Amino acid sequence: MSLIENLPPVEGRLVENRALDSLSWLRVGGPAEVLFTPAHMADLAAFMKALLPEIPVLPIGVCSNLIIRDGGVKGVVVRLGPKFNGFELLKGGEVRVGASALDAQVAKRAAEAGIDLAFLRTIPGSIGGAIKMNAGCYGSYLADVFVRATAVTRAGKVVTLKLEDMGFGYRDSALPDETIITQAILRGPLGNPAEIEAKMEAALASRAASQPVKERSCGSTFRNPAGFSSTGKDDDVHDLKAWKLIDEAGLRGARLGGAQMSEMHPNFMINAGGATAADLEGLGELVREKVREKHGIELEWEIRRVGVE
Repeated sequence: MSLIENLPPVEGRLVENRALDSLSWLRVGGPAEVLFTPAHMADLAAFMKALLPEIPVLPIGVCSNLIIRDGGVKGVVVRLGPKFNGFELLKGGEVRVGASALDAQVAKRAAEAGIDLAFLRTIPGSIGGAIKMNAGCYGSYLADVFVRATAVTRAGKVVTLKLEDMGFGYRDSALPDETIITQAILRGPLGNPAEIEAKMEAALASRAASQPVKERSCGSTFRNPAGFSSTGKDDDVHDLKAWKLIDEAGLRGARLGGAQMSEMHPNFMINAGGATAADLEGLGELVREKVREKHGIELEWEIRRVGVE
């Protein structure tokens, strides 16, 4: 009996053996055993509650920080659709946003209302993933603007998560992998819309000047091997940059199959054309090995890798 025949009934969609490469930022990866797109939060909660506990669940967004391996993903992959991308203005610089809303769109809509969430403008991906990994840039992180979130646990319970529940760290949080954020309230400083827009445009220009924004990339491949505080702020304990270690190991532009470390920014791994997930992960492991040999430093992946090889 196939997995889909053992799943609870839903109002949304269940698709068996759904290819995930077309949903992946890097355009790689095998199929989901079953892909579930819930119709609404109650649909998601009921499904999770009735799902047999031995069946694994993997929530995904737009996979902007994820390599899905070529063998695909066993169990149920949950992807929130357009009904979870809402945006609502609240009071005091707060906005309620759906987990599938794109970071860039949230930044732009907030700016129109004079709320400064400008750092989100250059972060690819959606709000749910940004919360999970405490995404940030230019000295600002999700932890700085997070107020609370609504989520559905693996047991199907709808919960409210406050800042103290999140365990935010550097590009990380304590959110369990099978807990699914559905919406969040964020609070940014109030400002002049034109000035916030100018700030975002400057950030986009700066990013384009130093990063391969026109390539298929998940951003930083490896974390900077430095000391960071629990809020995700750089403590300046060290001044080591992953890109510099990779560059000094002679790996700028290094290539394996269709995967390449960018010539422009050597800590960005790109699908240069026809890459497989094995190419990407294999190149990353080669970089880690060479940096270890050159510097005696163990680089840590920032990109998640999931699924069957």
